[in-house]
Amino acid sequence: MTTNKQLLEVSEYNAEGYSPLIDYQSWRVAILNYIDELETDQIDNFQCHTETDEVFVLLAGKCILFCAETDEDNNIIDIFSWDMVPNKAYNIKRGVYHTHTLSEDGQVLIIENSDTCDRNSPKIMIDDTVRNKLGQLASGSWG
Repeated sequence: MTTNKQLLEVSEYNAEGYSPLIDYQSWRVAILNYIDELETDQIDNFQCHTETDEVFVLLAGKCILFCAETDEDNNIIDIFSWDMVPNKAYNIKRGVYHTHTLSEDGQVLIIENSDTCDRNSPKIMIDDTVRNKLGQLASGSWG
């Protein structure tokens, strides 16, 4: 069955990584699928968004959200993790540094401002100590 794009737009993304599906005025819906660069031993940064909250909904598989508590110089002082439950909305607040790891069958729906980009999404690069902490948190959740 074909769709009239004036009535309905249908999008999907099944490759690795992140892809915006729909942008409309001020909002964007995207999909994040498993990608090896988000394995805990390969994550190299935490990112925040200075102009928007970001909502995550687990659609398939597993995903752990990590949020970093930072000091006034943006040094990471603690990390918190949430093992996502399917069909619940997780809202990362504006300005909170975060990252995530997905199982190989993991798929997450993301809702954010349509103008979210590197310009308004600074990163904190992480070292092996932080990376090891991510691995410990993930293995505590997933075993």
